[in-house]
Amino acid sequence: MKQDNSKKPVSPIYTIGIIWLLYSLLIHPVSTLGRLIGVLLLSGLGYSVVRVLAGSRRKAQDQDQTRSQAQPQQASARQQGPAPIHATDVKMPRSAAAETVAKQKAEQKPKYPPEVQAVVDEGTRAHRELARLYAAIPDLAVKRKVQQIIEISDKIVEDAVEDPADVPQIKKFLDYYLPTTIKLLNSYERMGAQGIQGQNITGTMKNINEMLDTAIDAYKKLLDSLFANQALDVDTDIQVMNTLLKREGYINGGGSAFQTKEE
Repeated sequence: MKQDNSKKPVSPIYTIGIIWLLYSLLIHPVSTLGRLIGVLLLSGLGYSVVRVLAGSRRKAQDQDQTRSQAQPQQASARQQGPAPIHATDVKMPRSAAAETVAKQKAEQKPKYPPEVQAVVDEGTRAHRELARLYAAIPDLAVKRKVQQIIEISDKIVEDAVEDPADVPQIKKFLDYYLPTTIKLLNSYERMGAQGIQGQNITGTMKNINEMLDTAIDAYKKLLDSLFANQALDVDTDIQVMNTLLKREGYINGGGSAFQTKEE
């Protein structure tokens, strides 16, 4: 509601009358020009002072009234709380370039069968833990053995991608042999961090170190066995190729263009 500020206070006018009355009664009657001028000066001064005071008081009253009107609105706003933000109201900007890059990554990501993907994921986790152990173990000889295990296990996992028929054999490696090796290496790391050359700690660390040599030899044999099917296929292809070449006369009677594994 708009306030009416056109009304002026009447107290300054009352002040002039009071000054004239008091001057006539208490000082002298206004009978000369000098006295008239004096009472006029007093009246003007009193009028100005009272007007200033009345204006300040009115301004303070207006401010109080404005605050009193604003308080209910603020209280209502606090009770209602901020307006809820819905997920549909906020949209993250995404450039065309970002969408293109995301699409390219999705297209480039290899898609494996579920059983092969499980082998790849497990191999990735094992690789990370072995890499951590490699960095944490200070003994250089053990470091080299850990590095060999990383290289062999990575090749075993890669074989699952190249030849999914080997997945059952590789899963046995990932489910028991490699996790057990990592567990023993974790024990080696913890014991080495103690800084104590006790009989139990020293003996156990020595046994683990020797076990790593055995594990590396076994993992190499496992990797070699995974290529048995491929080697057989290669031998078969060589025999077929030799037979065809002999039939066409490109190979002499006892000669052979290729040598099979058995030959």
